[in-house]
Amino acid sequence: MAPEGYTYVRGHIRRKPRPRMKKTSGWLIAALVVGGVWLYGQGGGSTTTTNTNPGSTAPASAPAAGH
Repeated sequence: MAPEGYTYVRGHIRRKPRPRMKKTSGWLIAALVVGGVWLYGQGGGSTTTTNTNPGSTAPASAPAAGH
């Protein structure tokens, strides 16, 4: 008979698996942290804005007029 905490499987004694968290892996936790940091960087945490070119009213990606 196998000792307590062990089981007899296929001709040899094996340790019983320990109970684990319910399918919450470290990768899921890391993804949630990265997602929160990304959302914070999208403007949720930034209240100050800077205008790098105050004299220009046209967008930088607009094509030049007359060409």
